[in-house]
Amino acid sequence: MRRTLRALATALLALPTALALAPPAHAADPTTMTSGFYTDPNSTPKQWAATHPGDGRAPAIAASIAGTPMARWFGAWSGTIGTATGAYVGAADQADKLPLLVAYNIYQRDSCGGHSGGGAASPAAYASWIAQFAGGIAARPAVVILEPDSLADYGCLDPTQIRERANMINGAVAEFNRQAPHTWVYLDAGNPGWVPAATMAQRLHEAGLRQAHGFSLNVSNYYTTAQNTAYGNAVNSELSARYGYTKPYVVDTSRNGNGTNGEWCNAAGRRIGTPTRLGGGAEMLLWIKTPGESDGDCGVGAGSSAGQFLPEVAYKMIYGY
Repeated sequence: MRRTLRALATALLALPTALALAPPAHAADPTTMTSGFYTDPNSTPKQWAATHPGDGRAPAIAASIAGTPMARWFGAWSGTIGTATGAYVGAADQADKLPLLVAYNIYQRDSCGGHSGGGAASPAAYASWIAQFAGGIAARPAVVILEPDSLADYGCLDPTQIRERANMINGAVAEFNRQAPHTWVYLDAGNPGWVPAATMAQRLHEAGLRQAHGFSLNVSNYYTTAQNTAYGNAVNSELSARYGYTKPYVVDTSRNGNGTNGEWCNAAGRRIGTPTRLGGGAEMLLWIKTPGESDGDCGVGAGSSAGQFLPEVAYKMIYGY
């Protein structure tokens, strides 16, 4: 990235003064500013494998999960958020790698599902938090998945709350556009089994998708890549027909190797999918959910809390049983 920035600086010096003083173009391609994806050195599977060298499951977890680039999730647990995102993106920048971040702190988060309830204390508190999140990234390259489930999880919200949520997402996109010009932001669009494509297209548009880079699919779920690309293309068809534009999308492939069995919360018999990469039917296939991290007190994770790393679940997910 540093080589790229030096080249950009040289080019700017050659421009006419008026053009050089113009605002920079939003979201230069962060994948071309880096040499691959960043692997979190402090991910839960990496930490577990390092602290359990005598466990027979550790070699497989280290080789098949811990070494794969995946997203780090940020929320209230992250402390001072601008400091946290700044440190994470800064470490990736030093390694010349592209970091994946998830912003997961929206007001009334998971209010309908309940397993991951929480979030900011108010819309105003969220606006402040997300502004600091974006400010921590600043001009360094990054990919941000913005508020998983927030636009699909409308079932228990009233019209006022729905407008409030769309406004929060709009405000978040504006902050990234203002403060983080080399970040690609993806608004989360749920999964193929949740909201009809036409409905999701409308929700994405109302939440500011036109000003974002794209949308994300299948976060923390199990639908196959083919099912997700079909859904993503259907959403884009609706966006084109209704609003005159389409957007790229990414798919969470961290746990979709065996597809879905119809359950969403710690489903048994699932398998890790295609490791993080560019292309693959979508703009990117990404490990957004960490394999082995619990969805909550449910399914094969009964008795656990959301985000807790379960080595036995991770181990079985490598082999699909």
